[in-house]
Amino acid sequence: MEGTEIGALTLSTCIWGTLIYGNESPLTSLGLSQTFKSMLMGTAIAITTFLIIRSPFGRRSGAHFNPSVTLTFLWLGRVHRLDAVCYITAHFTGAVAGVLVARQILGLRLSAPSVRYMVTLPGVYGSPVAFLGEFLLSGILMSTVLYASNKRLLARFTPGLVALLTIFYFLLSSSISGFSVNPARSFSSALFAWIWHGIWIYFSAPCLGMLTAGVVYIRRMGLNHVYCAKVFHDMRSPCPFPCHFERVYEKSGSAGPDSTNSH
Repeated sequence: MEGTEIGALTLSTCIWGTLIYGNESPLTSLGLSQTFKSMLMGTAIAITTFLIIRSPFGRRSGAHFNPSVTLTFLWLGRVHRLDAVCYITAHFTGAVAGVLVARQILGLRLSAPSVRYMVTLPGVYGSPVAFLGEFLLSGILMSTVLYASNKRLLARFTPGLVALLTIFYFLLSSSISGFSVNPARSFSSALFAWIWHGIWIYFSAPCLGMLTAGVVYIRRMGLNHVYCAKVFHDMRSPCPFPCHFERVYEKSGSAGPDSTNSH
């Protein structure tokens, strides 16, 4: 399921990236500004991300589809080591499969200079700023997931908050780092484009940023306030993690988001 989720993400990224940035795209004649293109791309990926998280697969597996998310929950003690290895393997395999499918669909348009498999590269400000941008964006994203998914009043809105952040990030990072926050997503594009410049940024910054967010969260809230490793917990899908999410609703006696009380 995790492999399929990130495969859907990389496939969507390639298709929308080719449509928005490709020189042969019908949108070229509209003369769209770079800012508008970034907003359009961000909106497309935000919708994709929202649908993945809310999908039956996302509800069941936890909708990580990002090795950095899995590593953070592993460090927080909410994912078993063997599960983490399997998840991360699925992330890289699924990401590569998604780009492979996109290449079969799009052909040479995906490898054109204006698209280049949607490879993520440091922007005009160089590698240090790209690293800092990826670090901060990843940290904010993980902080949002932790604070929202572990709060009774916010848990149901986690997918929407992640989607809104995605739009904002694309607008902010188009000239900084290309927006990744996901090592598997960057690796899959780099593999097909065979462009490895700055790849260390997209492996290290997301992991360090999300782990830092995890450290800050448990120092403020405590480790016992990380109830589950799911990004969105609907209380009706079986949970593969050491899960205590029912504690979020025990004090109020209310049902969880989309609950059928079968968890």
